[in-house]
Amino acid sequence: MKRVLFLMSDTGGGHRAAAEAIRDALYRKYGEDKVQATLIDVFRASSFPMNYMPEFYPWIIHRSKRSWAWGYQFSNTRRRTNFLSRTMYMANGRRFQRMFQQNPCDVVVSVHSVITRPTLSALMKLGATRPPYITIVTDLVTTHYFWYDSRTDFCYVPTQAAFERGLRYGMPAEKMRVTGLPVHPNFIDGLQDKATARAELGWEQDMPTLLLVAGGDGMGQLYETARAVDVLGLPCQLVIVAGRNKPLKEKLEAAAWRNKVHIYPFVTNMPTLMAGADMIVTKAGPATLTEAAIAGLPMIISDAIPGQEDGNVTYIVENEAGAYAPKPELVAATVKQWLEEGMDALQQRSRNASRVANRDAVWQLADAVWEWAHAAPIAVPPRRKWRALPRLRLPRRRRKNR
Repeated sequence: MKRVLFLMSDTGGGHRAAAEAIRDALYRKYGEDKVQATLIDVFRASSFPMNYMPEFYPWIIHRSKRSWAWGYQFSNTRRRTNFLSRTMYMANGRRFQRMFQQNPCDVVVSVHSVITRPTLSALMKLGATRPPYITIVTDLVTTHYFWYDSRTDFCYVPTQAAFERGLRYGMPAEKMRVTGLPVHPNFIDGLQDKATARAELGWEQDMPTLLLVAGGDGMGQLYETARAVDVLGLPCQLVIVAGRNKPLKEKLEAAAWRNKVHIYPFVTNMPTLMAGADMIVTKAGPATLTEAAIAGLPMIISDAIPGQEDGNVTYIVENEAGAYAPKPELVAATVKQWLEEGMDALQQRSRNASRVANRDAVWQLADAVWEWAHAAPIAVPPRRKWRALPRLRLPRRRRKNR
């Protein structure tokens, strides 16, 4: 039985999704009788106020993206990253050490940038040896200094841009590898041909289909965007996923629509919805973009977190897999343009989208984790011993003879 400890946090859905995808790929390939995987939200295990980060992150993203972007850029230097990591370690080092003692493992896998350095520091103080510690980067392009710690045994990155950024931030090339972002095996299994998906969902078979999503909580300008597309009277059907946002779903259902519209709450059959669609309107979250790319869906990116997701937008646009339209009327204009260009152009964008993601990434990463779990424990370098400063002897004042 090999024990795998995943370090993550529910600050955004991508970290847990990546850990669960790799965990379940390990179970499928090697058997649940041979793998014991544990997921720990490290921020939840931290002291106040860090234990409230899972609530604070969505709050500030929804209310003050500029503040988040400023903090992201301001902290993205070697010196500031080291300072913040040391501060987190000083406040939580013993908690992290207890976390490792209570969860003995054969390999540690970090899928969150901020927690990598302080948890590794805690692990290295527990004994003469430690289990291998690897990092799986879950940001696509604009990766932060936090991700790259040369003390880790290996760092798996999703794109060549993230690899080159690691080099600039001091990560040795021999400790990095481009794999792509992991997507859950169930998602890949759920993809099917367009006609089958539409028949299962009850959609029109011969009508171009636009899928609009805004995360599990249905945030942002989803209603305004759908209305902006509908008012143009385009020859297409709209599929809108309101998520857990019940008032939004009710508002959508109460509206009068010119187009054929299918409205859903939170769904668990996203692979089927993506398989049946011809294009998607979405935020620039790395997990959704990667799923859309694997499904071969051209992407209209309607929102992005400044700083953190700017590179995701550039990545999709430069690879001609989608467009950036940050306002409802721009989304509508892009849909209109794509439909006027015809299905051949849309299918070319679909092929471009398929090329920007690696659908086998989750299996490659599962194999890597399994291999590291069989590696020998890593020797911890001895702590530097500080020599005592020589005692200063002040010259004795001579008394004058009186």
